[in-house]
Amino acid sequence: MFSIPGLKVVSLTDAAAARIREIMAQSDGAEPALGLRVGVKKGGCAGMEYTFEIAREAAKGDEVVTEKGATVIVDGKAVLFLLGTELDFRTDRFSSTFVFNNPNQVSACGCGESVEIKPRAESAPAH
Repeated sequence: MFSIPGLKVVSLTDAAAARIREIMAQSDGAEPALGLRVGVKKGGCAGMEYTFEIAREAAKGDEVVTEKGATVIVDGKAVLFLLGTELDFRTDRFSSTFVFNNPNQVSACGCGESVEIKPRAESAPAH
């Protein structure tokens, strides 16, 4: 497990936890869902995209966060990109979506589909 005292890899708002619990309750498959796997991948005009999938198990290096009755599995390769992120879920008149309030995010493209993220080691202030 990766940790910095006083800093979680990912925290959940009440709305995000509720939506994750709904997704897990609706998931089907031979194995029960463990939680929602989140990560990042290269892509989009800003360089990176957030990813989601139903996780049936945690892989070596993954960070498992259970909060407010919901479980998020952070892909081990994404931990430094997501360190300190608050995951929210918002519904407005035209859409419902997960929102990453990520302190490591440097910029986002105009369409909102991709982001530029610096790993925590690069974005941390010098002491």
